Amino acid sequence: MHKQPDKGRQIYAALVAILGWLAVALQFYLIIDNRATTVPETVIRFFSFFTILTNILVAWCFTNQWLKANEDGTRFFARPTTLTAVTVYITLVGLVYNLLLRFLWHPQGLQRIVDELLHSVIPVLVVLYWGIFVPKSDLKWKDTFSWLLYPLVYSLYIVIRGAWSGFYPYPFIDVTKLGYSSALLNSAGLIMAFWLMSLLLVAVGKFTSPKYSSTV
Repeated sequence: MHKQPDKGRQIYAALVAILGWLAVALQFYLIIDNRATTVPETVIRFFSFFTILTNILVAWCFTNQWLKANEDGTRFFARPTTLTAVTVYITLVGLVYNLLLRFLWHPQGLQRIVDELLHSVIPVLVVLYWGIFVPKSDLKWKDTFSWLLYPLVYSLYIVIRGAWSGFYPYPFIDVTKLGYSSALLNSAGLIMAFWLMSLLLVAVGKFTSPKYSSTV
């Protein structure tokens, strides 16, 4: 027999899912409406932003949490390891944007609202969800290595496509301006940041778990 869903968790997940899909859809409309190249190239560029891909991942994950909240945590998107990895990704989206990119442009109107949703509101909501609802006691240090696969594959894709198209979605990986050495060094630094954030969340999970607390 399935347990009754936690209504608070379900409502919270629904909020994040709806905001996530709304923000991604509005950003897609804005980038198409303000495109400076062909529609096909604009669409490819849209899906070349780590912010967009990660917010889609968040929206999909939380939609799954919302609609299947009465099922156990064995499904992929309900596993604590998956939810923690997603939290790492969206947390870095928020940190990198707000520390490195926010002051490079000044969006107005609807673009500003969408910008805040993608880079601030949703990251904060996901971190809070992780802190409140995600079981953490079984997180393992070794999990942090598999979580790096997504940013590694993304970095590889950007370098390969950028060499062909000349388009780089972020200035700190723009090979045409920085050269390969600096761009790859920046990418390596970001991968390290992902790993350190992963270690931090696993540490928080372990040190706040009942098993750990009972031994200290």
